[in-house]
Amino acid sequence: MTYEFEGKTEKDAIEKAVSELNLNADQFDVEILEAQKKTLFKSGHVKIRVIVEDEVSEPAEHVEKSAGQAFGKLIPQDEFEQKLVDFIKSVIEKMGYSASVDVFFREEKKIGIRLDSDSSSILIGRKGKNLDALQLLANVYAGHLGREDVRVILDTENYRVRREENLVHLAYTTADKVRSTRLSVLLEPMNPYDRRIIHTTLNDISDIETKSEGEGLFKQVRIMLKSF
Repeated sequence: MTYEFEGKTEKDAIEKAVSELNLNADQFDVEILEAQKKTLFKSGHVKIRVIVEDEVSEPAEHVEKSAGQAFGKLIPQDEFEQKLVDFIKSVIEKMGYSASVDVFFREEKKIGIRLDSDSSSILIGRKGKNLDALQLLANVYAGHLGREDVRVILDTENYRVRREENLVHLAYTTADKVRSTRLSVLLEPMNPYDRRIIHTTLNDISDIETKSEGEGLFKQVRIMLKSF
């Protein structure tokens, strides 16, 4: 399903979408329809199209410290957290690996689980796909425990942070390539959160535009020159 929202900035429009749709910002795809920068005589204006898939998986997420969060190795504070930690550890063991599984932050309706393992590279997988699959299983299990309201974020070796940095670098280098060759470039399939990083990174570049192509959650971002 698609919806349209407006705001003074892209962030403002996305916040309206989150509030009205009762979803997290990484559970839908965003396309910028109009973007008017703030000037001395005119306020800024952004219009976005929000695309909500029928089935939403848990994408990768960059976890940032904010007020009210607690970081570090935390002791599970209730039966839910203990069962969640035990479940994740059990799944990893059934995969044939071992890992220390700990709560490293908790906030309202969100909990972060950190995996420490000699096999972290395998648990992450190519482009984070193994880590995303483990995260999806953890969220399904949380729902099985009656906690559909809590979103589980899995990370190891600070992969989430490094992934975002790599995507920002990819966006800029690809934009330079498009500018020099004057040919569009289609990036590899990405989940909604990763695509949004590409779109947002290049949103304010005057001669470059982006759009998502394809069906389902894992679409591709095309980076191209704007036609004036």
